[in-house]
Amino acid sequence: MRKLAIAVVVLLLPLATFAQSATDVDKSIDANLGDHTQYQALFTSLQKSVAAHDAAAVAALVRYPITIKIKGHATTIRTPQQFIASYDQIFTPAITKAVTGQKYADLFVNYKGIMFGNGQVWLNGICKDPKDTSCKLFTAKVVTIQDRSDIQ
Repeated sequence: MRKLAIAVVVLLLPLATFAQSATDVDKSIDANLGDHTQYQALFTSLQKSVAAHDAAAVAALVRYPITIKIKGHATTIRTPQQFIASYDQIFTPAITKAVTGQKYADLFVNYKGIMFGNGQVWLNGICKDPKDTSCKLFTAKVVTIQDRSDIQ
């Protein structure tokens, strides 16, 4: 029994080293992408809007144009109105679950953005002045939505 307890502790120990807090995520966002408060607000708005099935609110959070596979075909959505019309085909049950089930403290963050789930949704900053290479002024938006049901 003692060996079993030791084995469980040894197996779980590496998991503890990967645990992070919301503060850790904030620091990672600040270091990789910029002001975490914009991303935190987008994260919250996206989760609430998707949970409420508010297509117009979700559409307002997206960067356009955005290319999304709908029924296996790459489709470029150019306007919020097109997004709203295709909302139920875009936000499949798997994508909805990835968004609504994501915990802020468990977000994956790198220089490419912030990932929900297994990559179903990505957030990133859109520079307000494309000539500003430091991109200090940006708007956080949803930049990728993709069905990742092939990945468990």
